[in-house]
Amino acid sequence: MNLVFFLSLVSLGLTIPDNEDVTVVTVAPSIPSDEPSYKDFDTFTSAILNSTNHYRAQHNASALSWNDTLQDFAEDYLDDSSCKMEHSGGPYGENLAIGYSNATAAVEAWGDEREEYDFEDGEFDKSTGHFTQLVWKDTDSVGCGRKLCTEDDEGADITGWYVACEYWPRGNVEGEFEDEVVEGEDDDDGALMGTVDCVIMGALGLGAALMNFV
Repeated sequence: MNLVFFLSLVSLGLTIPDNEDVTVVTVAPSIPSDEPSYKDFDTFTSAILNSTNHYRAQHNASALSWNDTLQDFAEDYLDDSSCKMEHSGGPYGENLAIGYSNATAAVEAWGDEREEYDFEDGEFDKSTGHFTQLVWKDTDSVGCGRKLCTEDDEGADITGWYVACEYWPRGNVEGEFEDEVVEGEDDDDGALMGTVDCVIMGALGLGAALMNFV
């Protein structure tokens, strides 16, 4: 049985201002360093786009295109991150994951949060922030970076492949969830690929100047 734990939302308010973005983090067990969907750039981008657009199609959202500017931002952030699970604080929507067996499995972990999302309520929730950004209808492009974190990285929170995806226009905007995140039919074929034994997932609001794990 998978174990799922949720980190707390840190914000000074209960809502997310429409002029701020929300970033979210997913952590999984560490994995081998030679996974093709991480090592090869073309395989990586295809895995991200295919799995992302798989979920978007199920929720009446148009397919995303790859954005080199977002990719450069994600890669620069990861290069400077020292493998610590901290958010960039940049101007884009952002999903983070670390330790998944392949790039598809990382996106799948974000997308499968839809099982917990309340479509009738139509509001941000710390346990589903990855999913709502993933299928946000107004978002039209994505760019991601990846970095292999090892025991040699001083201060690393966990070893494995660290993925950062940036989205534009950013999602998770207060007051727009009902229009931007629509209910769709689940894929009866189940998971895209890969499983995880233990997953830690959470959402951090950047609406306030405060951002910490608690």
